[in-house]
Amino acid sequence: MKAFYGVYGASGCGRGIMPLLRVELAGTDIKLVFIDDAPIFDRVNGHEVWTFDRFVEASAGMGAVALAIADTRIRSMLDQRCTQAGVRIIGTRAVNIVVMDDVEIGPGALLSPFVTLTSNIRIGRCFHANLYSYVEHDCVIGDFVTFAPGVRCNGNVRIGDLAYIGSGAALFSSPVVDAIGE
Repeated sequence: MKAFYGVYGASGCGRGIMPLLRVELAGTDIKLVFIDDAPIFDRVNGHEVWTFDRFVEASAGMGAVALAIADTRIRSMLDQRCTQAGVRIIGTRAVNIVVMDDVEIGPGALLSPFVTLTSNIRIGRCFHANLYSYVEHDCVIGDFVTFAPGVRCNGNVRIGDLAYIGSGAALFSSPVVDAIGE
């Protein structure tokens, strides 16, 4: 049986992740589709757009999904939905990211081009690091955190679950603020 991989979200975030997954899976027999709960188009950038129910039915236990939804709460909800349906959550990363020493990254991370993760970092489930973002030494990042493009997360920063960090933000450790997010 053929395996199916989906990028959940056919909007901007998903269209930025599909090429990364396509490069990662080049040379395999895995069918790549977009998944959207309210599809507007049948195809986006050369890939079919399916509903989640169609994906679950077609993949019959052989499916995996990258959750390319920037909204942290929706991404968390979709993670639960996929898990309950027996669909595995996958991550992908651009070929030019930099990962240094002792970096732990939870499942489902989506790492866009030019992302840098330095040393001694802990990152939770379904993290998104958009273009040109970095995480410096000794940071701890929770589950379902989104970094918009160009986030600069400097050393010793704690970010809780479900945080969305906007484009160009610069984060520094602080003795006053224990953690950002939940």
